[in-house]
Amino acid sequence: MGARAQAILPLALVVGILSFLWTEFSLNFTFHWYTLSGSDTAANGVGIPHSFHLILPTAFIAWGLFFCAGGDNAAFGKIVVASVFGTVAALITMYLSYKTESFPKFWGIALWVGIFAFILVAILIAGDWYYVAGTFPAFAAVFLWWIATGLDGWAANGGGDKSSLAAWAKTATGPNGTTLFPNKGTGAFGGLISTTFGWVWFDTLVTLLCGCVLGIVSAKVAALITPKPRAAEG
Repeated sequence: MGARAQAILPLALVVGILSFLWTEFSLNFTFHWYTLSGSDTAANGVGIPHSFHLILPTAFIAWGLFFCAGGDNAAFGKIVVASVFGTVAALITMYLSYKTESFPKFWGIALWVGIFAFILVAILIAGDWYYVAGTFPAFAAVFLWWIATGLDGWAANGGGDKSSLAAWAKTATGPNGTTLFPNKGTGAFGGLISTTFGWVWFDTLVTLLCGCVLGIVSAKVAALITPKPRAAEG
């Protein structure tokens, strides 16, 4: 086995195993384990999630950024800080967007995204500790989840309450005795994961931090199992 393969394959193996474990854990947590009913009662065979979700793809964003930042302890700190700065900026953006112009008009969102994009870059003046290349993806990750779950305004306008989506579970009887879910929203999973923007922010931040942990763990474990180069014979 060549030196390059010996250096890369251990990391690839660790990343592959952790990716499997994270995917299995995050999806089961959100749709089977931590659900309102505690059982699979939704029409599509999964449970009704709480407002707190683990967002499968979001962790991979922070995980990749960890390696982009250097893949070491300093990189871990940079991406944690970037995740906090980026997601908090997005939280304020979502709040001010609704105050400026309501859905379905988007100019309010565009206005505040532009303002906070300027601010996030301008913070570079503070020093090299600030990693804007990580802050921007974290900022964007919040909007990715907002579009999928809450941008339609469903949860904020009667679909759920402050801490749950219990209204989704209210059923009605349709033709031929079929069960209908008239209160579901228009987001992903038929509105099953629609949440208010505060939870969109919190879910994204927690999942980004999970990605940071996955990054540092993968780097540390890979370093332990990577063969050490042989000392040159003198």
